[in-house]
Amino acid sequence: MRGWWREIAGLVLPVACGGCGSPRTSLCAPCARALYGSAARRVRPAPEPAGLPAVHAAASYVDPVRSVLLAHKERGALGLAGPLGLALAGAVRAAAGPSAAAEAGPLLLVPVPSARRAVRARGHDPTRRIALAAAARLRNTGRAARVLPVLRQSREVADQSGLGARARLANMAGALEVVRGGERLLGDGPVVLVDDLMTTGASLAEAARALSAVHGSSTGGFTRTRAAVVAAVPRLFEINRNCRGTRNVAGGER
Repeated sequence: MRGWWREIAGLVLPVACGGCGSPRTSLCAPCARALYGSAARRVRPAPEPAGLPAVHAAASYVDPVRSVLLAHKERGALGLAGPLGLALAGAVRAAAGPSAAAEAGPLLLVPVPSARRAVRARGHDPTRRIALAAAARLRNTGRAARVLPVLRQSREVADQSGLGARARLANMAGALEVVRGGERLLGDGPVVLVDDLMTTGASLAEAARALSAVHGSSTGGFTRTRAAVVAAVPRLFEINRNCRGTRNVAGGER
């Protein structure tokens, strides 16, 4: 009921920009440019968790992008799912790369799952909602894509917000699994893990492990896994001096 009320309220109540609060628009032009006005870029945490796939992000997690994500996730500004999905679609395209176009089947967007208690408290599943908007955007631009929510939490995890990198890895270790029968769907196309935000990469690394576990190895029976997020913390965009030939310009988890 809470989700339905938010949908209805968004149609009848005055709106303000989710990024800066400007009146009479859910997202103003400057905030939209900050969210999806630049090409998605590769991001890499340090230390990098074992098994983390290559991750691309659309924007840096600083205001106004931070405000837009929080407005959608925590304050129920569901109208922002469209712009956030547009940003995620750009990151998915960058993550998939040109090679994915030659692979059989649609792009399979696999959301990193939130805890059930968080979904109940918010009244919606923000990552899944953004993933659905991204898949729709990709289809509208001629790229076959669909959302495949085959991951779930197999045990309770602590709130990640107050944890450091090592604690987040320990908190997420073994916490995700593929739902029964989900492994049969993973071979239908290139797989792209999707999330709203990356800070340390612990959640995405665990999601990748859970996907590979259904085939017994990191080179399992489905196509190579990639990952895409709406935003990443700024330090993840810094130049990676250890990767020859790669230059990620500074800029702009659950």
